[in-house]
Amino acid sequence: MTLRLILLAAASAVTLSGCLTAPEPPQSELSLAQSAPLVSADGSRFVEAEPVELWWQLYESEALDTLVRTALERNRTLAEVSAELEQVRASLGEARSARLPSTTTSAEAGYARQPVEPSGYVEGDRYSVGFDTRWQLDLFGRVRNAVAAARQDVLAAEAAYDAAAILVAGETARAWADYCASDRLVAVARNNVEIAGRSLDLTERLYDAGRGLRLDVVQAQSRLETARADLPSFRASRDSAVFRLATLTGRTPAQMQAEIPECEGVPRLEGPIAVGDAASLLARRPDVRQAEHALEGAAARVGVATAELYPSVSLGGSIASTALDAGNLGNDDTLTISAGPLISWSFPNIAATRARIRQAEAGADAALARFDQSVLNALQETETALTRYAAERERRNSLEVARDAAAEAARLSRIRYEAGAESFLTVLDSERTFADAQTALARSDATAASAEVDVFIALGGAWPRTRDADSER
Repeated sequence: MTLRLILLAAASAVTLSGCLTAPEPPQSELSLAQSAPLVSADGSRFVEAEPVELWWQLYESEALDTLVRTALERNRTLAEVSAELEQVRASLGEARSARLPSTTTSAEAGYARQPVEPSGYVEGDRYSVGFDTRWQLDLFGRVRNAVAAARQDVLAAEAAYDAAAILVAGETARAWADYCASDRLVAVARNNVEIAGRSLDLTERLYDAGRGLRLDVVQAQSRLETARADLPSFRASRDSAVFRLATLTGRTPAQMQAEIPECEGVPRLEGPIAVGDAASLLARRPDVRQAEHALEGAAARVGVATAELYPSVSLGGSIASTALDAGNLGNDDTLTISAGPLISWSFPNIAATRARIRQAEAGADAALARFDQSVLNALQETETALTRYAAERERRNSLEVARDAAAEAARLSRIRYEAGAESFLTVLDSERTFADAQTALARSDATAASAEVDVFIALGGAWPRTRDADSER
């Protein structure tokens, strides 16, 4: 009869627990379902198509592709985040273990002295073995909500890993662009030095021939040294980019300097960038997904706290054998067997439980606020990145026209000077303008490349991720 009651109680518990639902997370006031174009994506630089996954491959640079793949495999920060993800996944396994019966085995051997009636005692060796099992009936969803919260923690941790991977890929692309841009600036500075050197040589020859002024020679020398002064800082910027690439790819600076590929030019996309719309952006952004999963996890923890208002019911049983001789263990007259339900309830002292519920509800409200803020941040970062990129590309186009015009002006002024129709001051000014225009254009290439990376980072990168299928269940 007792066994029948236990089985009926177990069946009822399973039925009741299946009828309970997890608490719904608080609803955000920000509408994410409405698809709308991004405000700053209305120019010719962008299209509303969905962004590509492996965006760095758009540059068709084998060197960049290799560096990014290496960084994603060897970056130490990413390895740390990956280990933290595995910790959270293990916590999910621990939460799921509460669904299963718990078992305990024990064994003891020792010397015992026991009183006997009417007076006196017996003493001698004493042996005991036992087995205990207990299964908590999740009638009010405490275990189920704890598992749901742990599952959301895993999904949030996976989103955090995705965010870290996006940042690693983006910063690797940026460091490579900075390396190429600095290399270009070094080449421009060397060209400026060469031009200034030719000017000095010309003025010295004219002065020696009696056709020039000593002032022209001194000014040419000043221009040459000014051009040379740019080289050390540009080389330092190039080395700094190499050292950043070393850290990002898990190498030492010496290893990276020995292995750095040759740069064929500053990475730049000529066609428009696919950016999607606001809804697809928020679905891609891992920080938004992380905040969303944290919100759902916080709601599940409200369910865990609420379940504490109700009784905790467990089914359990134990069997033990105690004997004065080890050979008698397991005999019928040494066995003790028990089975039945165990109910524990803190009622009517539920003040602490209600306080924990209020804490959990406040935590859910805070998670909602963080989710809303992550949405606003994602939109702000993306709109800002799009605006800055479009502006810098427009600025670069103007600088390119200015550079070409300055080059032509420098050529004409030199011809006129050699013919005696122009002063050397005009030549010096035109060459200085040309050198400055070259440098400004190279700097704009670097800024535009960095702004381009900012766009791809803001768009949320969407390459395929390795997921633990267990976390979805």
